[in-house]
Amino acid sequence: MNRRSSSGILALFSALLLVSCNKQFTQLTTPTSTIVPIQSPKIQQILDNAIAQTKITRSYDPAYVKLAYPGGDVPMTTGVCTDVIIRAFRAVKIDLQAEVHRDMQRNFAAYPRNWGAKAPDANIDHRRVPNLMTWLQRRGKAVPITNNGRDYQPGDIVTWGFSDGQQHIGIVSNIRVAPDRLAIVHNVGSGTKVEDVLFVWKQIGHYRYF
Repeated sequence: MNRRSSSGILALFSALLLVSCNKQFTQLTTPTSTIVPIQSPKIQQILDNAIAQTKITRSYDPAYVKLAYPGGDVPMTTGVCTDVIIRAFRAVKIDLQAEVHRDMQRNFAAYPRNWGAKAPDANIDHRRVPNLMTWLQRRGKAVPITNNGRDYQPGDIVTWGFSDGQQHIGIVSNIRVAPDRLAIVHNVGSGTKVEDVLFVWKQIGHYRYF
């Protein structure tokens, strides 16, 4: 196999390792700055961290990367949609890399087999949207999906399904963009942003950890 062919296969393999949430949309609405007070210190810490990422994480890169464990991360300047959640939860000492890996070691069959993996992989499992959905569901954190924005509270985690089969994840902020709707902190392909996208795509999951 020549070098060009080998490089092409490696690139394709890396692209398949993540269920990518990389989408380019041109009509996302930037929210206003009306702030909703938060009573929970943990939710406040999580959202402070998530919003702070908007000044640091300016790109999107779904490549497979070998990470430290526990506490592993890709460079803060980049990442995928799941990294927004992972980094924010570490602000309150919850390491989703370790949590997901330990649960998959004990209950591997309970998790999706979308990627052909035969064993847990601490480098990538926590960075896949379906795995985070499964982990949250297994902890009883799922709450109803509705079309009423008032049902979505600051700190809630929301997942969406795109028409091409990709999944996306974000966290509900405390920034109000309408009387009945809060903005989402997410990275959909061009860095972490705070945007009015709660009902832009079809929701496939709604979770409340705290």
